[in-house]
Amino acid sequence: MNDASPLLRATAICKTYRTPDHIGRLVLDHLDFTLREGEIVAILGKSGSGKSTFLRILAGLVPPSDGSVQYRGQIVHEPAHGVAMVFQSFALFPWLTVLGNVELGLEAQGINAAERRKRAVEAIDLIGLDGFENAYPKELSGGMRQRVGFARALVVNPDILLLDEPFSALDVLTAETLRTDLLDLWSENRIPTKGILIVSHNIEEAVEMADRILIFGSDPGRINAEIPVPMAHPRAWDSPQFRQIVDQVYGLLTTVPGRDGRRGLKAETIGVGYRLPDAAVQQLTGLIDTVAEAPFQGHADLPHLADETYLDDDDLFPLLDALQLLGFAHLSGGDIDLTAGGRRYADSDMQERKQIFADAVLKHIPLAAHIRRVLDERPGHRAPAARFLRELEDHLSEQEAERVLDTLIDWGRYAEIFAYDYDDEVLSLENF
Repeated sequence: MNDASPLLRATAICKTYRTPDHIGRLVLDHLDFTLREGEIVAILGKSGSGKSTFLRILAGLVPPSDGSVQYRGQIVHEPAHGVAMVFQSFALFPWLTVLGNVELGLEAQGINAAERRKRAVEAIDLIGLDGFENAYPKELSGGMRQRVGFARALVVNPDILLLDEPFSALDVLTAETLRTDLLDLWSENRIPTKGILIVSHNIEEAVEMADRILIFGSDPGRINAEIPVPMAHPRAWDSPQFRQIVDQVYGLLTTVPGRDGRRGLKAETIGVGYRLPDAAVQQLTGLIDTVAEAPFQGHADLPHLADETYLDDDDLFPLLDALQLLGFAHLSGGDIDLTAGGRRYADSDMQERKQIFADAVLKHIPLAAHIRRVLDERPGHRAPAARFLRELEDHLSEQEAERVLDTLIDWGRYAEIFAYDYDDEVLSLENF
């Protein structure tokens, strides 16, 4: 099948979320995408980049604010019969058996009971769950519950499988086994599916599975890059070509296009309502120390660093963003280098670290400087946290505003920029 008649086409997809008391937040901004027959496509991006929202729009579960989705040339206004989705959270009905859960989609299509039973048993056997037809979800391991999710999707003979981080809730070995089984079914044409789109938070997983990888940017979500993966299945994770593509993906995920093409968030480019990365001080300190010490000595290859710290991408990237935002590290080409400030922090004792961190936060984070200025100017040097939360809600959703303020309070208390009374929810300078 050629580009003129793709399986799935998304054109200029935009999504804005609005609440009655909040201005609209643009989550997806003019995304164009085509899924062709015979390919697996992976979407990678940092948490909050709109990957799952985009997948739900393609599935017809969420309407776009603008743009359109076509499945085999027909506009998608609701879930299409030829498109099936597997969720991260298993999404099984606990009161139904494995067989009952798998039959649900067929029942919704009006398939008679005998045909439902026949096709459900075949799907259960195909995905490796024969013998568990009458088991309930509570009797199954996480990997087995996700196999039920795959069987429920495959039983409707879908043209397209949409996978929303389907392996992320599983342990490493279980995820590897299920991923391998799915690829075997695909490559041996044992399933009727013509195309697969997977949202992932695992770079190696995406390189292992996909024929091409889309790199999503954030705030709002956009497709920043597309990487072909010209490797036959099965793919060896330790092969030079595999590692080269992994390094390329890390480089793209840690690069924000700017005027000079390099990543580097400066204080003047962000405002009070900037969405701070979700990064705790102790984790930031631990990462600086790890990069500063042997074997890295201030410079690390990100895939190697991820292996050394046992951090998955969703945990590592916010820490990397925070280190660069604070001026402690520079990211380029899939590598991290500690700056002079980062090295000084690593070499300092606890009290010196607090002062270095305070200087960095006040210099680079406008919200911190704003809070400190308000506290300095008030006669009692006190202000309710709700005052700053309301300001954040002019820029962020209520949930994100709370998270950002919590992060900033964590940073500010550690750096002794201000104190915080948890019971009264009041920020102050009274301890300093």
